[in-house]
Amino acid sequence: MRPNSLSLVVLLTPGLALAEEPLSAIDWLNQPAPVSVAQPLLQPLVNPPVTEGVTVPDVTVMALDDVQPDAVGLLPSSTTGLPASLWQASATDTIVAQMSRLGDTPLPAIQALYYTLLLAEAEPPADAAENARFLRARLDALRKYGAVDAALALVERAGADTPLLFDAWLDLALLKGTEDDACRALADTPDLSDSYAKRIFCIARAGDWSTAALTYDTANAIGALDAHESALLAQFLDPEFAEANDMPPPRTMTPLLFRLYEASGMPLPTRNLPREYAVADLRGTMGWKAEVEAAERLARTGALPANRLLGLYTDRRPAASGGVWERVRAVQEFDAALESNDPKAIAEELPEVWRLMRANDLAVVFATLYGERLAALDLPAAADLAHEIALLSPVYESAARATGPRTRRLDFLAGVAKGAPDEAGAAAGTESAIARAFAATEVPPDHAGPLNEGRLGQAILAAAMQLQSTRPGQMRDLESSLATLRIVGLEDVARQAALQILLLSEAG
Repeated sequence: MRPNSLSLVVLLTPGLALAEEPLSAIDWLNQPAPVSVAQPLLQPLVNPPVTEGVTVPDVTVMALDDVQPDAVGLLPSSTTGLPASLWQASATDTIVAQMSRLGDTPLPAIQALYYTLLLAEAEPPADAAENARFLRARLDALRKYGAVDAALALVERAGADTPLLFDAWLDLALLKGTEDDACRALADTPDLSDSYAKRIFCIARAGDWSTAALTYDTANAIGALDAHESALLAQFLDPEFAEANDMPPPRTMTPLLFRLYEASGMPLPTRNLPREYAVADLRGTMGWKAEVEAAERLARTGALPANRLLGLYTDRRPAASGGVWERVRAVQEFDAALESNDPKAIAEELPEVWRLMRANDLAVVFATLYGERLAALDLPAAADLAHEIALLSPVYESAARATGPRTRRLDFLAGVAKGAPDEAGAAAGTESAIARAFAATEVPPDHAGPLNEGRLGQAILAAAMQLQSTRPGQMRDLESSLATLRIVGLEDVARQAALQILLLSEAG
């Protein structure tokens, strides 16, 4: 029988298993970046370089006691090549609006650039108030791409145990399944969050079930919980309450509701939820298929390293066929052929695995995994395909120097990879626009205003967004965006973006 109140209910076991220790900002900085970031600026013409070279050095930790949260980053100037004044001359409203409009599935080269900008240590806009609005815009953008680890590290480094940032901290920790520290902080200091639902959840997670039940009753009495929060928290506090079992998911999901469904024995599939929820499936609680699909979803935006996806692909033999299993089987068979060092077997497996990976927006992930090895192989039966895959990999420049039979198209691609495509040898349309962009020596009018006024970050974002939104036939936009990226020193980004456009377009 259902009791009328939860105020006297004290459960002997918590509703959620204890989570693993959270990944702190310091841990994140000491590990290889879990997101794909762009290379440092090279040969900047607008701003002087901060560093030279193309390798990303180890990130060191610096004291930030006197730095406002908006200025906090995970990548210092020595890593990004970006100046501390990156955002300072822009208006907060402008930058926040730009970040809210970032495309859902950018080109991989542009995605890496976005991560670099979002994680860079730099002074915030001069008009930034003490409300961490600029930082929270960056966190929202990272969450959209599923980069929960990076966002969690960023908010922890900024000082998450404050009312200003606590809700963002707890939401990210709930997505990751590492909410213990955040919940202890909220249980000790309830004023960190205005959310009664979060207070109740965290008080219970801290082990004070009677106080959680009393707080639940109070919140219900004053109408501070919506229907989903009320039903799910009731079942979380007392599993005998069954109302939540028949409650469909809300139209707008929150990390807390997502975890409450899970705690109530009704875990939700993440495939139709925003990308940030896919992180939950990487804990291995929903089965191998869900884990692989989540990893693919995150790898598409560079939020998951390619090697992590490969590890899941090759974890075990698929027991079914079709869908994701088709990709798993193809990758396993190609990987086995590559390990056998049999050129014939490699050439036979390559076209099919490439077709599947490309059709599922995983072409650059595949190229990152195998491009360097393919570039070193002699595959007469699949030479052109192997060469193009290598051009989509991080070793694109060395792959462009490979000798062998050449075509006009391969010669043009090699020119792009070297940063000097031949306009005379370019086909009309996209190739000609790219060649003109690489020959440009002046900032295009589209972005001259912000650059002349020192609004570098704003100009970079605008150029990247312009490139991402360019449609077939919009050659002027393509030329303008690529030229601007090059002129501000983002040569590597411009080359990789151009190669991706040429090799991954429908006509490619």
